[in-house]
Amino acid sequence: MLTHVRSGMRRRWVTFVGSFVALALGVGLMAATGLALAATFGAPERGPERFAAAPVVVRATDHLRVDTPTGTRSKPLRHPGPVRAPIADRLAALGRTVEDRTFPADVTAPRTGPDAEEPRTGPDARVGHPWPVAAAAPYRLTSGRPPAAPGEVVVTTGPGGDRLRTGDRVRVRTPAGNGLRTVVGTVAGRGFEDAVFFTRDEAARISPAIDALVVHADATAVRRALGPDSGMDVLTGHDRRRADPDPDRDARALVSVNALLGTAAGITLFVSAAVVASTFSFAVAARRREFGLLRTVGATPGQLRRAVCAEAVVIGVLASAAGAWLGARAAPLLVGRMAGASLAPPGFALGDASWPLHTAFWTGVSVATAAALVSCHRAGRTAPTEALREAAVDSRVMPVSRWATALLVLLAGVGLPALALAVDPGDLLGRKSYVTRPMLLIVGCALLAPVLVRPTARLLTWPPARLPGATGVLVRENTATGVRRTAAVAAPVLITVALAATLTGTVATLEEARATEARTATTADFVVTPGPRGRPPAPAFVAAARSVEGAVVSVSRSTAVTVLEEDTALVTSEARAVDPARLAAVSDLPVTAGRLADLDDDAIVVNEEWLTTRVGDRVTVWLGDGRRTSLRIAAVLATGTGDNGVYVTPRNAGGAGVDRIDIKVAEGADPRAVAAALHTAGAATDTRVTTRAAWLAANGPGPDDPTRTGLRMILGIALLCTATALANTLVMATSDRGRDLAVLRLAGATTAQVLRLVAAEAVVAVGVGAVLGGGVAAVNLLVVRGALALLGVTSGIVVPWGTLGLVVAAAALLAALSAVLPASLALRTRPVELAGARE
Repeated sequence: MLTHVRSGMRRRWVTFVGSFVALALGVGLMAATGLALAATFGAPERGPERFAAAPVVVRATDHLRVDTPTGTRSKPLRHPGPVRAPIADRLAALGRTVEDRTFPADVTAPRTGPDAEEPRTGPDARVGHPWPVAAAAPYRLTSGRPPAAPGEVVVTTGPGGDRLRTGDRVRVRTPAGNGLRTVVGTVAGRGFEDAVFFTRDEAARISPAIDALVVHADATAVRRALGPDSGMDVLTGHDRRRADPDPDRDARALVSVNALLGTAAGITLFVSAAVVASTFSFAVAARRREFGLLRTVGATPGQLRRAVCAEAVVIGVLASAAGAWLGARAAPLLVGRMAGASLAPPGFALGDASWPLHTAFWTGVSVATAAALVSCHRAGRTAPTEALREAAVDSRVMPVSRWATALLVLLAGVGLPALALAVDPGDLLGRKSYVTRPMLLIVGCALLAPVLVRPTARLLTWPPARLPGATGVLVRENTATGVRRTAAVAAPVLITVALAATLTGTVATLEEARATEARTATTADFVVTPGPRGRPPAPAFVAAARSVEGAVVSVSRSTAVTVLEEDTALVTSEARAVDPARLAAVSDLPVTAGRLADLDDDAIVVNEEWLTTRVGDRVTVWLGDGRRTSLRIAAVLATGTGDNGVYVTPRNAGGAGVDRIDIKVAEGADPRAVAAALHTAGAATDTRVTTRAAWLAANGPGPDDPTRTGLRMILGIALLCTATALANTLVMATSDRGRDLAVLRLAGATTAQVLRLVAAEAVVAVGVGAVLGGGVAAVNLLVVRGALALLGVTSGIVVPWGTLGLVVAAAALLAALSAVLPASLALRTRPVELAGARE
């Protein structure tokens, strides 16, 4: 048996090289994404930064905790409260305390020249603190002295030196207003913030609320002094990082990386398995004549299966080992690329996990063995004479088992989305759903490819076959007759086109739906949103805008409300705090019940996702600062794409600051005069005023947002697998067609005509896969459109024609080259010698 295996592998080395390359590439991709995915599980957590040198930090609790019949549930609070003055006084008795206050402090740097007080560039977005808290980081002076009087500040500088120096006069904008200040000292920046330090008294005047308290005392004594119901957290050791700015940023980034790599690994496994199975299936199908001869001389079906299985195991082990080696070398490049593209947090690096390599290796061996077993099962059951007959013409290319599997998978691929449309259409719009749901339909159509190829090929080749000459007719007949060859080329193209159209089309369709909702909901003429680093609009601009004649100004705040659903789960919803009297003037929300005019301090506007949606009912909610209250439902909004949130009044904003201003030109007012007044007020307060159209464009998706970057990564993997499959299949198929090509040459065809015929057949096979993949994608996109329609969104399907064109063009070019090159090599041999050759 082993002798036969070695002999077969030497004789048909082209076939086995193709299978080896396809499997090694698939395993390498799985190993690389698996190693990067494993790195997200053991990534080190960033330590304390702002309070790294503080013994104890006291701050208001940043989590809402609610007791339920099934245990205590917890959710982060959007707006934790301050440390109250009585608590600060009580803790001061235990030891020295330092009050921390954090507030925006934008600095306009001076010119370098005679006009020292004229701004050289726009303002730097910084944060302000009292100087005494600098020691908690610790910050240390690199020049100058601490601030000792109002109007004096200390600033951080970058590693290479900042343009701000001791002695500079700078303009600083704070919530208390703008003013010139003198830089009396500098400290080296620590990377997590750009800071401006004021005297303790001036910081307290600018921001009276105490955000955190550094206590130089024993933590146990601090907890005892506070008591169990103080609403304060006592942070020591590693927990002090909870008081840092945005302490969960690394965790959020790792969750995004985990989701991206998990999706990429799943797509890699799916595409690689399909490509490897298709390659092995075609490789075994190409040996039907050999199997027929072996059956004729007495080989049993079991012997054939064992021989093919042994070959698959040998190739699987060698290719999987090579793929694991490639994956181990590629993983650092992948991780570095993700960190460089800001998809991963700083310091993200590979760990020492080895299980992804083992998983990828054994997956490759299993896929190779399973593909070979399935492919050779029919050959082993076929009688010798029937196998010899089928060696010339493809017939009965679909066994009953494949029919049954394909139909079951298709039934699930159609039935599950239909059920979701009937029960929960919004579930179909989640990223996990639109990435994983189409796979069943794609697999089902790929399994049916041998049956779908013939009619599709007939359709595509019908126009060329009507043209003068024999090329069109030959392409039609060869494509329809060599079903297995055509299906082996079409299947990976089908998968890639379906994935590309479904993923990019779904994302583009959802983006268009959200843009449509935003255009419909926002009727304001001007919109003001946070500036650099989320800076809220200046209070002075709010006052100036409200004084503009002919301007209807609606000021709103971003907050959150939390409800306890079914006494088991805390669910937090995004919310906006608005002035009900002005809301209708600047927006047109999709109200399905109730009236927005009924919103008041005792009411709330919800959307249809809430469990309780009957107007007039009362719901118990927790506000952004943790306060519990009961509010009456005044109106209900349509769910839409999920951006129709909750609306409350400013009284229930839970400590949120102003983060958006919508301005409508009143009826009869002069739009130009209003615009000029607003831009003048914006220039005076460093506030950017944008038109509605500019705001909508700026808040749309960009070319480098994480979703699009992840899609490019996934599609790149699919294209790489497809390219390998196309090259392997066509090289194997064309190498086995030497006698067919020789017959054409003996019949009078020139070498150029034969090569054009081979290239045309390859391009037609790609076209068949593209048509079938486009059909699958159309069904998937119609499901998304149906879900949007049921959710009340009236926007159309966005088809990514550019992406599809590039994918199909690349596949067609590669297929033509992969078919023409081996054919040109084969035609170097005299046609008479090729025609008389035997396998």
